[in-house]
Amino acid sequence: MSTPYRGGLAPVTDEITAFDLKVTGRIPAELNGRYLRNGPNPLSLDDPSASHLFLGEGMVHGVRLRDGRAEWYRNRWVRNADVARRLGEEPRPGRTHGGMDFAANTHVIGLAGRTFATVEAGSLPYELGYELDTIGPCDFDGGLPGGFAAHTHLDPATGELHAMAYFFGWDHHQHVVLDAKGAVTRTRDIPIADAPMMHDFALTERFVVLYDLPVTFSMAHAEKGAPLPYAWNEEHGSRLGLLSRRTGEVRWFEVNPCWVFHTLNAYDDGDQVVVDVVRYPKRFVDARLEGGGSPTLDRWRIDLSSGRVSETRLDDRAQEFPRMDERLTGRPYRYGYTVATSDLVEMVYPPDRAMEDLPDEAFDNTLIKHDLERGTQQGRRFGRDAYVGEPVFVESGEAEDAGYVMVFVNDPARGAADLVILSAQDFTGEPVATVHLPARVPLGFHGSWVSD
Repeated sequence: MSTPYRGGLAPVTDEITAFDLKVTGRIPAELNGRYLRNGPNPLSLDDPSASHLFLGEGMVHGVRLRDGRAEWYRNRWVRNADVARRLGEEPRPGRTHGGMDFAANTHVIGLAGRTFATVEAGSLPYELGYELDTIGPCDFDGGLPGGFAAHTHLDPATGELHAMAYFFGWDHHQHVVLDAKGAVTRTRDIPIADAPMMHDFALTERFVVLYDLPVTFSMAHAEKGAPLPYAWNEEHGSRLGLLSRRTGEVRWFEVNPCWVFHTLNAYDDGDQVVVDVVRYPKRFVDARLEGGGSPTLDRWRIDLSSGRVSETRLDDRAQEFPRMDERLTGRPYRYGYTVATSDLVEMVYPPDRAMEDLPDEAFDNTLIKHDLERGTQQGRRFGRDAYVGEPVFVESGEAEDAGYVMVFVNDPARGAADLVILSAQDFTGEPVATVHLPARVPLGFHGSWVSD
């Protein structure tokens, strides 16, 4: 069985707990909390789930910082019923949606003093304890009519958490709003044809921005046994929807065919709405993850008066996993952070070349800081085989880039990972601190700084 879980994505096989981690530099005293990151980590490469990058069982990695010390590192599988049984444990209680019980592998967030591992396509999130033990599937005390979303966006002014849920058995997508206490306060169904994938969305002060793009559920591929039966659909148009947060009405705007996994940010600008995304020309062609062109950082500007959408290339380098200072979610902003990448699967496991034969350029491992006001970028490059993950910004002052950028970076000399803490204002300088972990952290998906 072919598997994408090679190179930097190769799974780890053990759960580890380590205390009093070695640190180079000084951890800022104000960083009290946990740096958490989720990602697929199959229990066995012989499992059918190991045939697709999106289907491996979720494993959350966490580093606990307090008072200038790195108190602990933990990695734990998310224990859905199947994982629990295979690890010799009793399944956790809780309902499922649509008969799906998935070990959530995409993101990990904090909300109302609780921790949630999230995934998409109709499954429920899993709640985790502070030390990453699995509590069980969560429907927020019955507030979710169906599944949840991989990506959420928190409105910094209202404290509301917004999510978009989708499911192949629905004729709609669902907008979900939770309050600061973690209670579902509103759900709204938006009719959408063909059951498209909507991995992410955007939020402004006035709108929820929806991406209705040509990757849709494919019964034909499901019948052929495709592990993730979503495929590029030339017959399905590409459009952006502006869902009014005040009235619930949706207005649609056509755009050129493309695919978007991730949003950097969006904001209102008078009679226009600005949406910054990582955009692919195509994706999921013939239900395959790889191929379809490289991702670039692009901007849509939606004109509410004319109904037209303009497109601007902000940076033509291949890049992914955009993050920013989330105090400015939905507001005008200046700085964003991404990681440079080649095509994900082709970079990590090229089909026709041995890893050791690849040139250094195939292992770019560069973090990028974007100054969107000036249209400039700074690159912070790590060494070959560093396998740099998603950069997460953590604020420490009032200025937008007053803070730190945290990222897991593989250290090939040790065969283990580091948690690297960079000063956002001295992005190319020496790290503020490097926390040396006792184990390798595979490349994964998304994470959060969850402050105490």
